[in-house]
Amino acid sequence: MSSNPSIEELFVARLNEIVGERRARAIHQTMRGPKDQAYWVNPLIAGEVGLAGEPVVGAQDCYMLPASRRSEITESLAATRGVVYPINPSSMVAVKSLAPQMGEEVLDLAAAPGGKTLLMAAAMNNSGRIAAVEPIKSRFHRMRANLKRCGVTNVEFYLADGRAVGRKVAQRFGRVLLDAPCSSEARIDWNEEGTFKHWKTRKIKETSRKQRSLIRSAFAALQPGGLLVYCTCAYAPEENECVVDHLLRCEPSAEVLDVVVDRDETLTGLTHWHGRALDPRLEKALRILPDRLWDGFFLCLLTRVA
Repeated sequence: MSSNPSIEELFVARLNEIVGERRARAIHQTMRGPKDQAYWVNPLIAGEVGLAGEPVVGAQDCYMLPASRRSEITESLAATRGVVYPINPSSMVAVKSLAPQMGEEVLDLAAAPGGKTLLMAAAMNNSGRIAAVEPIKSRFHRMRANLKRCGVTNVEFYLADGRAVGRKVAQRFGRVLLDAPCSSEARIDWNEEGTFKHWKTRKIKETSRKQRSLIRSAFAALQPGGLLVYCTCAYAPEENECVVDHLLRCEPSAEVLDVVVDRDETLTGLTHWHGRALDPRLEKALRILPDRLWDGFFLCLLTRVA
């Protein structure tokens, strides 16, 4: 590394610590786009798909086209009408793990732009109720328009800071999704400065403080025996294992469950970081490793022990 390392060099050095040098090289290579594009076929809207994508293994009703044909999805009439929804298959794993059921009450604590909310509404066939929370007004209104276009009718929207929600609805929800606001490291493209110019280790620490408050709020809203998914598109342990470790230290009734994913390219969660021992149960958490299609993704499934 040079005496004045670039953002890219600093990032790769950290990635080596997190996943090992061999995997870090492979991940780094995937971060020089463009990446292939996937789309999900929405059962809530009838219509012609009109796209000849290849099925994505490990993601139901999800198909992909190569990067050179990305615009065929994003500019299609099917996408405009909500018949298909452009998505990354890594995001689908979170909803599959949460497994929302017909008629349930579900909390989506950081919901915008609404892709996972849409997946949950479809899994529930628009039954029950999803409380979708988003604090940023512009993102909130885009999410509402997005979900209306896609035929979602079982969502109630709340323009609110998720950190204050848990104490207001203590132990109300059987399932809670926290796709936490993060540094979005897995979406960095080293050919696009706008995707990485704000990346700093100091920013990661600031983000992790917000995430710790959010996960405490999410858990406060969870019923005994209910399920909570915590996920991010960051690689940083400060935003992932360390956030869940904080919850486990604060909440004796929190327990980590195994995550089952139909994908081989995964790693178990870290139980040590920078000389600090983390809760050994974090080994049950999961990191999805990226390729030309899948984004890097961290996922942990928790419950409240009755």
